[in-house]
Amino acid sequence: MGKTILVVEDDPLNMKLIRDVLTHRGDTVLNAGNGRKGVDLAIEKNPDLILMDIQLPVMDGVEATRLIKTDPSTRHIPVVALTGYAMDEDEKRMREAGCDGYLSKPFKLKKLFQVIDAFLATDPIDVA
Repeated sequence: MGKTILVVEDDPLNMKLIRDVLTHRGDTVLNAGNGRKGVDLAIEKNPDLILMDIQLPVMDGVEATRLIKTDPSTRHIPVVALTGYAMDEDEKRMREAGCDGYLSKPFKLKKLFQVIDAFLATDPIDVA
């Protein structure tokens, strides 16, 4: 039974990879190419999980996450930061903005699935 996952990612290749692997495992994928559209889709579609890039056009992932986490209609949605920022202070900044998880790029698909499954409480998929 798939879940609905909103992927907020502006890089078309990263978006395609994430969309393809999540669709293959049975999830429905919504995508937004900037933070503002991500906030709007979160409110409109109420996904089960949000994968949020940090460096985004229009509105960055930090601000988008803050807006999602302060809105009563979306604050319950887990947000996982997917970012090229790998410094400890970057993770701290994202967690302070409201991110529930943090995964630095590049990531292995197995790790991505483990993080997603942990937040969605689904049976893990074997990607080895």
